Amino acid sequence: MTAGFVEQLGRNTNNALATLGDFALFVARTLRFVIADGWRWKTFRLWLPQAYEVGTRSVPVVGITGAFIGMVLSIESITQLKTVEQENRIGSIINVSVVKQIGPVLAAVMLAGRVGGALTAELGTMNVTEQLDALRVMGTDPIRYLVAPRFLACVLLTPILTIYSDLLGVAGAWLVSTKFLEVPSGPYWAYSAQGVDTWQIMEGVVKSAFFGAAIGLISCYKGFTCGAGASGVGKACTDSFVTSFIAIIVLNFMAAKLAKDWYLLFYGSRSIFG
Repeated sequence: MTAGFVEQLGRNTNNALATLGDFALFVARTLRFVIADGWRWKTFRLWLPQAYEVGTRSVPVVGITGAFIGMVLSIESITQLKTVEQENRIGSIINVSVVKQIGPVLAAVMLAGRVGGALTAELGTMNVTEQLDALRVMGTDPIRYLVAPRFLACVLLTPILTIYSDLLGVAGAWLVSTKFLEVPSGPYWAYSAQGVDTWQIMEGVVKSAFFGAAIGLISCYKGFTCGAGASGVGKACTDSFVTSFIAIIVLNFMAAKLAKDWYLLFYGSRSIFG
């Protein structure tokens, strides 16, 4: 029994390392094509429809998510702040949370579910129906033709959608706080300006680009390597979302730790309460 367990463990480890190596080669080839051809007109023509799919069609779900998260944070925060008579400072706490953490992460998760699943299903169907092999036979690299434009769209549009989500989150929090929770609008914005600076805004925007890169690479890779049949495509879509979600959480932790260390190095400690 022990020998069988060790054998299975070794087999799973070998498979995981092989998959990691294949993914690393896939990433390297994608980045090579992006760097070499990303500025060319033919790449732009391929990128533009993907930008519409990733960006424009994601606006409603990202906007609704951002707005209601800001509203919920207002409702949940006001009770605790009132106990210490600091309800006027609710704007600083909510807006820092939105622009640094909640806005970028939730926007990326929404894109992983909506865009990532669609990319995996599309490329997985092309893989199952041998359209990728047909491109290779015609002398066209599928990664150059299919993956690079989708990767570029995810990287470039995710920060824009994150900014949009942040704006609606801040607006939703202000609306609920000032109109329903009776927080004065003047102190709300004054403490928000005191608590949120350019560094924190850019922290969320920059790391959202890495979230978009992870979504694009993982989704396309899962589509390229999906199993046969409809069940293989469905499993690839599920794996794509789960893996993208884990990657977003891990990248967010790493970015938060790195940004905090750099902030303390350049600016020193500063409390949002003044």
